[in-house]
Amino acid sequence: MMGHAGMAATVVRYLRSVGSPTSASAQREPESVDALPRPDLRAVGADERAPVSPAEFRAVLGNFASGVTVITAPPGEDEEGPAGFACQSFASLSLDPPLVTFMVARTSTTWPRIARAGVFCVNILGAEQGELCRSFAVSGADKFAGVSHTPAPVTGSPQLDAVPAWIDCRIQAVHTGGDHLIVVGRVVAMGAAGEGEPLLFHKGRFGRLAD
Repeated sequence: MMGHAGMAATVVRYLRSVGSPTSASAQREPESVDALPRPDLRAVGADERAPVSPAEFRAVLGNFASGVTVITAPPGEDEEGPAGFACQSFASLSLDPPLVTFMVARTSTTWPRIARAGVFCVNILGAEQGELCRSFAVSGADKFAGVSHTPAPVTGSPQLDAVPAWIDCRIQAVHTGGDHLIVVGRVVAMGAAGEGEPLLFHKGRFGRLAD
């Protein structure tokens, strides 16, 4: 099983592949070495025809209802505040060891900050937290403005107040998946209030369980 050193190496390799600076790479690589270019985001060759259009893909997959989460991470040394983004592509992965996974676009500006932190907290949102989700879905704004949170017990990632459940994790592995990355986290702490309905996302809209 991958330890902390292996996890750190995985994240550093990813950051190098997208040209993001890391303290480890700064120590080992001379300044004259250029960072590798950002990977090509196409999953198929330019001369290949996609089997379905992006619009059809979204329309069909939109029939699958999912829960909604906010993934957060603590600030880095030179960062003013924590990082976070709304994420519906989240799932449990393994019981032994306890692993979870989420998917993030390779063009995300928040993901490199989470990768550098090496840790994250999954905040599972409740039925009344649609506006909280929207605030973390925007780009370029102060997503944590007016949002109460406390440090998660192990990693220090923001644990948002009043969420039904939270999962504190260390990054275990990062895999490529087309235009997204598949992030695997090892659970180090977790908790749940044990009450309230979940916030659901279905066909481009928020929803809730019906009686």
